[in-house]
Amino acid sequence: MEALLPVLKSHPGLSVLVCSLLFRVAHQLLQRLPVPKAVQQDAFRSWKWKNLSVSMVHSLLTGTWALTCVVIWPETLSNIHKYHTPLSYLLICVSTGYFVQDAGDIILTGHARGSWEFLLHHAMVIWCFLYALYTQLYIAGALIALFVEVNSVTLHLRLMLKLADFQSSSMYHINKFANLFTYVLFRLSTQFYLTWYIVHNYSWLDHGGYFFVTMMVMNIMIVIYFYRLLRADFFPRSKSYVGQNGTHNNNTKKFLSD
Repeated sequence: MEALLPVLKSHPGLSVLVCSLLFRVAHQLLQRLPVPKAVQQDAFRSWKWKNLSVSMVHSLLTGTWALTCVVIWPETLSNIHKYHTPLSYLLICVSTGYFVQDAGDIILTGHARGSWEFLLHHAMVIWCFLYALYTQLYIAGALIALFVEVNSVTLHLRLMLKLADFQSSSMYHINKFANLFTYVLFRLSTQFYLTWYIVHNYSWLDHGGYFFVTMMVMNIMIVIYFYRLLRADFFPRSKSYVGQNGTHNNNTKKFLSD
């Protein structure tokens, strides 16, 4: 790993591109796995299932990776500005590659308009991560930001269960509580800590203003999504999915956005 680090640091853009291509290969391999009938019968659900499958791989990999790095190197939590290890640098390369691949998948498959929130999120993450990779600053901060991927595992599982029409299953019921727990512990708490760090050290941080604005936009997005999540899973409103022609669930995209 020590020998690989100079190569990664000298060609961060190429390293990200390679990681992006690897996730694209994973995308192709995951298509060979069986999918639920409800997913097969709808073009949007079929695309979303494939997209989420790759996202799940990324979340399982990077969430575990980030937590492991912090356990082994606790200084990561306190020296967000300059501290990093070869494994943490590689992690940011891998994760940036995923976000590039996912943004490309959304745009090239024609789902950009309906997924603009994800594209905005991805654009901010890619820019921040590339800044970290090229300057070798804030690598620890980017790693801590990946704690949210622990929650993304339950978020992705939630949506995959909805895609498969398993909202009434015991797995969905259990997952919605696990999702709430991980959202607070790994997403909201992570955002709060990073925001606090930037505000507390704003006077001397490199490009502190840019990162502060980025964090505030992220904070607004995750609070709005948290509200939508609570409303959909714990305080659902009565909805009718019967269209004027009597068909069931005439608006799949709207249904799955909750």
